[in-house]
Amino acid sequence: MNHAQLRQKIAFALLGVATLMVVVPIILTIVYIVLHGYSAMSWEFISQPPKNGMRDGGIFPAIVGTVYLIIGTMVFSLPLGILSAIYLVEYARDNTFTRLIKLSVVNLSGVPSIVYGLFGLALFVMFMGFGTSILAGSLTLAIMSLPVIITASKEALESVPQAYREISLSLGASRWQTVRYCVLPYAIPGILTGTVLALSRAAGETAPILFTVAAFYLPRLPRSVFDQVMALPYHLYVTATQVPGIPQNIPFATALVLISLVFLMNVISFVLRAHYRKKRQW
Repeated sequence: MNHAQLRQKIAFALLGVATLMVVVPIILTIVYIVLHGYSAMSWEFISQPPKNGMRDGGIFPAIVGTVYLIIGTMVFSLPLGILSAIYLVEYARDNTFTRLIKLSVVNLSGVPSIVYGLFGLALFVMFMGFGTSILAGSLTLAIMSLPVIITASKEALESVPQAYREISLSLGASRWQTVRYCVLPYAIPGILTGTVLALSRAAGETAPILFTVAAFYLPRLPRSVFDQVMALPYHLYVTATQVPGIPQNIPFATALVLISLVFLMNVISFVLRAHYRKKRQW
């Protein structure tokens, strides 16, 4: 065995150890949650509102509220994020201003979620007068999700070979026709990946919805976008820290439902990515 092969084996071994260090704690955490929460899982827990000060009943309003927030976040962030990425990749000139915008988008991905929550409180709840509502919470989560969606969509668009654009333009297609029919269909798998990552983060955030939409105890379902809702992340925080005498398995069961919801989103994304990847020609 020569030195190059030895270095390669050492590198592979280190990568394997690093992978195990990341994957094993996640698996152990999920197993711990399942073992402590499955005993509280039942149809009543999924389909009923909380009762007796959240010590009994279920989490149905929190599930519905979380789904509403995910849908609202997707409605506001997905079109704007994809269009922004298309402009930066396909239309904007490469100059100091656009490079500054791209750098700012990347930096916004690292802003703590509590900052977005305070921003949403100041802008949507107080200044625009939406109050603590689904609309204010969805807009706040959408702004928080935009940097991830823009970055992932931009990288997906840049991964499409430049020859596709050149051939399309040489045949007389407009710039938008080229983007619409020759670039976007092949960038969809990467765009879906970024979208699911952003929505998964939004589904599990507590700080932004704490200021803009989440209710401590609201057993009824919302009637409009200007109503407050219960949400799984905040409900999990409340039941784990603010409700004395609650059975220990209820917070773990709530966490299990939240993990299952995020897992379901990832499964749907995986199926859609596999479908669109079959159309790739390179």
